[in-house]
Amino acid sequence: MSHAHPVDHARIERAVREILVAVGEDPDREGLLETPARVARMYAEMFGGLRQDPKQHLRKAFTEKYDEIVLVRDIAFNSMCEHHLLPFMGQAHIGYLPDGKVLGLSKLARVVEVVSHRPQVQERMTEEIADLLEKDLGAKGVAVVVEATHTCMTIRGVRKPGSLCVTSAMKGLFRSNVSSRAEVLSLIYGHRPA
Repeated sequence: MSHAHPVDHARIERAVREILVAVGEDPDREGLLETPARVARMYAEMFGGLRQDPKQHLRKAFTEKYDEIVLVRDIAFNSMCEHHLLPFMGQAHIGYLPDGKVLGLSKLARVVEVVSHRPQVQERMTEEIADLLEKDLGAKGVAVVVEATHTCMTIRGVRKPGSLCVTSAMKGLFRSNVSSRAEVLSLIYGHRPA
């Protein structure tokens, strides 16, 4: 999912002005004069993943005999809930079982960055990252666990600060082999105090 067209800043600015008027504000008052332009720049940044292909970060793999779990945990991310256009943020943990190829560790963080910078739901984000690694890296197993706080739930609606949504996607051996799944989850969560 990659879109070539650039962000239409002027259109976003017009829309933000309309929102300000619709909620009863004066978009011409001093404190709000630059707000439409700021929001346009923010949306261009927050939705920058729409104009990038996360597969580009999986193209450079290294041949290695290593066949045990590779795990990068606590990859910080922020995204935008596509239902309310409010941020959700948290950490992704990604583990895989190589099948003759390993990635540079920063590539996993780059994949998370691209996939998260789109209007998104956490469940799809988790599955998309796992699918990319399974298909494009050819890993024997992929485990992705995402933990996030959703402001659409903490600052509006039910208003439950401190709540955490956890999603997981297990592929290959991490799905079919109970001990492999237990091992990767132990590596993700075993370091935390009880």
